[in-house]
Parts: sequence; structure tokens; C-alpha cells
Amino acid sequence: MIEVKRAKNGSPKANELVQRTNSSDERRELGERLDGDPLEFDVTVRDANSESHHHVTIDRKTCERLSGGHTPEHLLEAAFRFLLDREPKESILARFDVSVIARYFPEYERELLRYL
Repeated sequence: MIEVKRAKNGSPKANELVQRTNSSDERRELGERLDGDPLEFDVTVRDANSESHHHVTIDRKTCERLSGGHTPEHLLEAAFRFLLDREPKESILARFDVSVIARYFPEYERELLRYL
């Protein structure tokens, strides 16, 4: 199960919860911190034994370019699925901007569409 919490400048829907199912045992929670630029998210990845926490940023221009019309939350879910296919959750940086993924994995932007 994936839980997405998105905050939008104190609007009444600031804590709106959207749930999606995930076929793996891992669960990711994404909560947008600011409605500015860059967008900021807290991501939690859980499996049966443990969890990891990550603070992730992405600027709006990069988000629009990479998302293929999907929401920022969906883009981050895809980015984390990409990362988890290549390394354990404990190896993912605790704080990073999405743009650094391509430095570690040059195929990231080319492969990302498969995860969206």
C-alpha cells in the first residue's frame, strides 16, 4: 500500500490521503512539505522488517519534464521503484534532489518511463 499525503499552503485539503495498492511488501509514504519550488517530499519506504526515511526535492521544471503528465507524487513513487530495483532502501540517500539520481544511474531518465 502506498499512502500519499500532500500539503497545499494550508488549504482545507492539506492532509488529504490518497491510497494506492502496491504488489510488493514495501510501502512508500510521500508527504509534500511545501507548495513552492522546489517541491519537497518526505518519503518512507517500508518492508516487513524495517523502514527508511528520505527527504527528496524536485524543481517544478524537472518534474514537468520527467513526469509524463503524472503527479509529482507518482513521479517520486516511480523514482523510488527504479532505485529499489538497483539497491536496498538503506543505500538510498537520506536527503537528495531527484536530479542526482542520474549521476549514480545514467540510465535513470531513459528507464523512468517504464516505472510511471
